[in-house]
Amino acid sequence: MIKKEIAHIRKQFKLDHDLLNNYDILNVYIMKDSTEIYHWERQPFALVDREKQELHMGNFKKLLSGELGQKLFELKFHDTVEEGEPTMVLLHQALITGDPDEWQDLMLHLVEKMIKDRKYEKDMVVTFIRGQYFRPTKSRNDAAEETGKDEMFAHPFILCSVNSTESQRKTLMFDYVERQFKYNVFVDPIIKLSTPEQGFFYPSVTDGYSDINRVLYCSGKANEPNSFFVEQVLNAEPTVTALEERTIFEDIVKEVAGETLDSSTIAYVYEEINRVVESHDTEEPPTLDFKDVERLLTASGVEDVTPEKVEQAFQTVVDDRNYEIKASSVVPKFTSKSIRIDTKIATITVSPQDLKHVKQVNFQGRKCLLIEVDEDVAIEGFTLATENL
Repeated sequence: MIKKEIAHIRKQFKLDHDLLNNYDILNVYIMKDSTEIYHWERQPFALVDREKQELHMGNFKKLLSGELGQKLFELKFHDTVEEGEPTMVLLHQALITGDPDEWQDLMLHLVEKMIKDRKYEKDMVVTFIRGQYFRPTKSRNDAAEETGKDEMFAHPFILCSVNSTESQRKTLMFDYVERQFKYNVFVDPIIKLSTPEQGFFYPSVTDGYSDINRVLYCSGKANEPNSFFVEQVLNAEPTVTALEERTIFEDIVKEVAGETLDSSTIAYVYEEINRVVESHDTEEPPTLDFKDVERLLTASGVEDVTPEKVEQAFQTVVDDRNYEIKASSVVPKFTSKSIRIDTKIATITVSPQDLKHVKQVNFQGRKCLLIEVDEDVAIEGFTLATENL
């Protein structure tokens, strides 16, 4: 699953969209510290109040927002599980059934997996929706050329969102009719639809086609997937976050080149990786194996780099000589100030492509940060005087 496919799906989640059909919605309420379902209700999405529909649509779009490897993770299901029915089988049956009652029962069974041997700190609401969205096929037929319309493929889907609740605050209100101030205490909890905790979209999409063997897991916080939900609820393989992948890459480079690198070398490494990402022309995201890392380190000016040395570094860091690192996880956002330089004096942010203009130098026995600029620097409205060193 790639970024543009997720973006296409997310765009469908708005009211009255002609490429999206929502059939049923199921809301399940779970009390904190409980091991059973407190309440649930299912109804056709079309019969839900329009104001509620808008809230749910906003929640679903929020759930599907974020970067792959950070908040969104395409997971592969385990072939077998120790006990019970595999979630992949359950979801596939729920996807193909035309019976709303059977779909409901299968989703409630999935909720039972969420609360088994698990206590939540807050009351939780689990929302399921089933429907289908449409997407043009890659090739256009003659009729499509004549009418200007692409042939459409229907993609059935199930989306799940897990949201926490919070208690309402005590408030002081003014009554316009009686013209007096009133003290009010609301006891009904608020469902935090604007900040989903986690969820999933099934099935995933590979090369424009539904992939029933994979699921898109959505985390509420960047680089913090819930291992219990991933492994015990979805029965999927553990995932490696973009942050973890970047750490793996950094450790491999340190094994090969040492702890100390100048800013120009780091900048060239990022430029080489970004070139790999930009020039990649297939649907699958580009990866870096030990041969790729050896090539880009050599191109960046790192000395004494050999394939054997890099291969051994992979073995040392990840215990797998054939491990492949997602290139997009390693390089910071290239056109924005995504690199943060922290010192006791100041914090500076620069883009990877401008990192080569920042150097650490020794001046009169003191370490200094030297930043090359093309223009005069202004501080609080004053132009900073230029000193010759």
